[in-house]
Amino acid sequence: MKAHAALPFPVSASQRRPLYAAGFTTAFGAHAVAAGLGAESADIGLSLLALGILLALYDVAEVFLKPVFGVLSDRIGPKPVIVGGLAAFSAASLIGLWADQPAMLAAARLGQGMAASAFSPASSASVARLAGGKTGHYFGRYGSWKGLGYAIGPLLGALAIISGGFSLLFGILAALGLVVAIWALLSVPRLQPLPRPRYTVVDVLRQSTERSFLGPTLVLAAATGALGAAVGFLPALAAREGLGTAGSVAVVTVLAVASALIQPHVGRLRDEGKLTDRAGTMTGLLAISLGILMAGIFPGAAGIYCAAVLIGVGIGISTPLAFAHLADATPAERLGRTMGSAELGRELGDAGGPLLVGGVAVAAGLPWGLGALALAVAAAMFAAPASRAPDGASVPPTGS
Repeated sequence: MKAHAALPFPVSASQRRPLYAAGFTTAFGAHAVAAGLGAESADIGLSLLALGILLALYDVAEVFLKPVFGVLSDRIGPKPVIVGGLAAFSAASLIGLWADQPAMLAAARLGQGMAASAFSPASSASVARLAGGKTGHYFGRYGSWKGLGYAIGPLLGALAIISGGFSLLFGILAALGLVVAIWALLSVPRLQPLPRPRYTVVDVLRQSTERSFLGPTLVLAAATGALGAAVGFLPALAAREGLGTAGSVAVVTVLAVASALIQPHVGRLRDEGKLTDRAGTMTGLLAISLGILMAGIFPGAAGIYCAAVLIGVGIGISTPLAFAHLADATPAERLGRTMGSAELGRELGDAGGPLLVGGVAVAAGLPWGLGALALAVAAAMFAAPASRAPDGASVPPTGS
């Protein structure tokens, strides 16, 4: 049976929407600032090393803190962590009003990453607890909104910087975080912390290595690693083909839009029993691998844009299925910890994908670097989670 299919009270669409907005906020904030830093690094006196450090601060904070805040959301309930995290995101963004100084930029970026570490896993846990047995459907919507943030973040970030510099961009992010925090405070239902059994270290280690957790987490890491590499290297390939700045940035937008559009449909098919977790995640990872190979093998704008679509579709298939599988296989009282740990896997993939491509590319060229990533993503197919039972029931909850 599902660990948390029944809801103790009716939940309306308006109560779920702030959770989607929270997902949008972390994606939009991460990519809007990152794109702006890359475009304006010379103008604000950043060396390549300083640029790399600033880009990494957001993800470094998330790697260390997401599991911590996931556990906190289990202890006190997810809503206070969501609202507090969004308010902290808004406050950290205000530091960026003095973004002409690298030290203030670093402080703002680190603070945003720490705040996102709180509301991101808590939002995922809330989506799972409020799904009412339709985890695929609602994680598809949640992922779609995050994909929208990835898609328009670089474009709106660039527009804000052109119009008013980093101060305007960080001001927009501060306002966005505050609005979503108030929206969540007023609309998201209060989910009380659930009684939890006392877990030993052995219990936690066992739960963290069971297939129902490790498999989806590896899938998420592979998909996010491909996304991280594609965001950096597909525009570089497009620039080599003479597509210009707009054409190069648009490649990432095409990828993100393809991912955002397909996720709700994938979630619905899963809940209707027309798509199994195992077949779906394997198909998604295969599409990602083929897209990466296409980018490395076939030159020209058509090949790069087709590769972006394939990668985006693959990410859009595998991501909601992996999250929904995690939600169905996890007892409700430790959803926060599970989602925080799974998000940690995503962050490691986000860092590892570009490093793998870059490391191999230095030695053998970019096509070989992309080929190595395609092979790594394809290898993650062996970790694809088990399919749900034919009657629609999920796999047994881990640790129960």
